[in-house]
Amino acid sequence: MPTPPRILAFAGSVRRDSLNRKLLAVVVAETRAAGAEVTSIELRDFPIPLYDGDLEDEKGIPENVTKLAALITGHQGLLIASPEYNALITPLLKNTIDWCTRLDDNPFEGKVAAVVSASPGAFGGVRSAAVVRQLLMKLGCTVVPVEFALSKAHEAFEPDGRLKSAHSLESARKVAAALVRTTARLSG
Repeated sequence: MPTPPRILAFAGSVRRDSLNRKLLAVVVAETRAAGAEVTSIELRDFPIPLYDGDLEDEKGIPENVTKLAALITGHQGLLIASPEYNALITPLLKNTIDWCTRLDDNPFEGKVAAVVSASPGAFGGVRSAAVVRQLLMKLGCTVVPVEFALSKAHEAFEPDGRLKSAHSLESARKVAAALVRTTARLSG
């Protein structure tokens, strides 16, 4: 029996009631059901300063950046939930990615990635997800073509965190399946 692909999952938000963290939990469950081993992390557990080249020159790479990069390196795939702030990627997510690329070895190179997003707006965060997808491809990731942007996300969840809509759940399953299938193929 083949070894299940290892996927690292995180959201670009640390807000307690983040819609993207809720969506990530749903897609993580579907990714596990599709046969992957998933490690979910919270970026708040890895506080890092804003990227500053002078700070890097003076103090080097922060310990939490090294820990994050090791986690990324130790997984074959990434599942990222990207909130949208003013139609763009969150500062937290961009800063995390920027710091991780400052290491000698780019931890994103060769990874398979899926990006999902959720927003109360009509577009569901699709604009930020497009930026994250583009950034990950630039860094050497293979980004699965299946997308899921959950619009009106503030109305989309049951109190227990499940998605209300069967169509939305099917979209989450499709992303999970594509991520697991592509990661297994490319890392096998």
